[in-house]
Amino acid sequence: MSETIYIPTTATKAEKYQAILPQIEALISSETDLYANLANVAAVLKEAFGFFWVGFYLVKGEQLVLGPFQGPVACARIAFGKGVCGTAWKDGKTQLVPDVDAFPGHIACSSASKSEIVVPGFKEDKVWIVLDVDSDKLDDFDQDDVTYLEKLMQLLDESV
Repeated sequence: MSETIYIPTTATKAEKYQAILPQIEALISSETDLYANLANVAAVLKEAFGFFWVGFYLVKGEQLVLGPFQGPVACARIAFGKGVCGTAWKDGKTQLVPDVDAFPGHIACSSASKSEIVVPGFKEDKVWIVLDVDSDKLDDFDQDDVTYLEKLMQLLDESV
């Protein structure tokens, strides 16, 4: 596949997701390296939506360890159940946080982050990875993000 992703500039958020998901699926289906795929997915999401930070944390033992990302330097390790990412891992559920300062135990890798969504991925019914997306705007994520980012994570789960 070509490394060019078409992102409609005048589309709604849902329309952008609908446009990029099939392209991401094609992109990751033609590459076997996990880290290459994660890096490209993070880049597509950052480019399409201009999010402050987009990246992945992979489960390694009792911690989430930073994987490929786009944005400023981030926390390298997160404990099980800690912060938004650790909570998504522990609960096995998407965490939609309109105001990170109101989330008990939020880990502030950057004070510029204002809202966050974290979506877990599953392998053999266990969380193996989480997608973490931060915005520098309050309440920047909604049900469209939940729906389409969960679909994206299903694509990644199926590719490993």
